[in-house]
Amino acid sequence: MRKEYDFSNARPGRLAGKTKQQITIRIDEDTIAYFKEIAEKSGVPYQTLINMYLTDCAKNRKTLGFI
Repeated sequence: MRKEYDFSNARPGRLAGKTKQQITIRIDEDTIAYFKEIAEKSGVPYQTLINMYLTDCAKNRKTLGFI
């Protein structure tokens, strides 16, 4: 390893600045099983899939049919 590194040309990564907040949420067992099944097939962790789905809902301003 070097004693010093030159970071003068460094750029932030594509995810720099995005933060996540840890929460506790109660989700039905069958819903978790559904996302775990998809996770196993896709190779993406189930919590990431849930986050991706919720992010898509928020980004596209999806609403429930009864609201």
